[in-house]
Amino acid sequence: MHMEETETRQPQKRAMPEINERTEITKCRWCQDKGWLEHYHDTEWGIPCHDEQLLFEYLMLEAMSCGLSWRLMLQKRAVFRTCFADFDYQKVARFTEADIHRAMEYPGMIKSRRKIAAIISNALCFLQIQQEFGSFDRFIWDYSEGQTYIYQRHLDGEWLTKNELSDRIAADLKKRGFQFLGSTLVYSYLQSIGIINDHAPECWMFEKMGGTIIR
Repeated sequence: MHMEETETRQPQKRAMPEINERTEITKCRWCQDKGWLEHYHDTEWGIPCHDEQLLFEYLMLEAMSCGLSWRLMLQKRAVFRTCFADFDYQKVARFTEADIHRAMEYPGMIKSRRKIAAIISNALCFLQIQQEFGSFDRFIWDYSEGQTYIYQRHLDGEWLTKNELSDRIAADLKKRGFQFLGSTLVYSYLQSIGIINDHAPECWMFEKMGGTIIR
C-alpha cells in the first residue's frame, strides 16, 4: 500500500489488563450487549493474531457469515468447531462428501451445502498459500508489512466496511480459489486479526492495540 504519511502509535503490552467490574470502562458501542459480542470484543477482536489455525478459523467464520450476522457466528462457533474438526485446516482439506452430509445433519449447523463445501475448498487454498509463502501468517501480514493500521478516516469518525487494502486482498484470495470472501468480509477479517485497529478511539482497547496511522 502506498502511504503518503504515517504516524506510529506504540502498542502497550499485549497482556490483557485486569478489569474491576465496578470500574466504568469505555468500549466500542457495537459490542455492548453484555453477551457474545462483548466477550468477543474484550478477549479477541483486534488483538494481533499469528496462529495458523486461528487465522484459518477467523477466515472461515467470515465465509460462513456471508449474508448473516456476526452474533450468529459467535453463537454457532462451537457447532462449527465440531463440524470442521476444530478448524484444523489439514483435516478439513481431506473432508469427503460423507463429511459434508454429516455437517449438514448436525444440530444447529447452518444448512448451506455451498458454504460447507466452500470451507473444504478454502482449506485446500489455505494449504497452498502455506506451501508458497511458508505460512498464511506471513502471506496476510506482509500486506501491512507486519504493522497494525489505524486509518485517519476512522479517527475522523467515518464508518468503514471496506477499503483499498481489503479490495486487494479479496481479489488475491479469489484468484487463489477462495470462496465467500468479498472485500467487506475481508475487511472484517483484517479487523479481527489485528491488521486494522478499528476500535473506537475512546475504547479501552484502542490505545492498547496501537498501530500506524495511515493518512
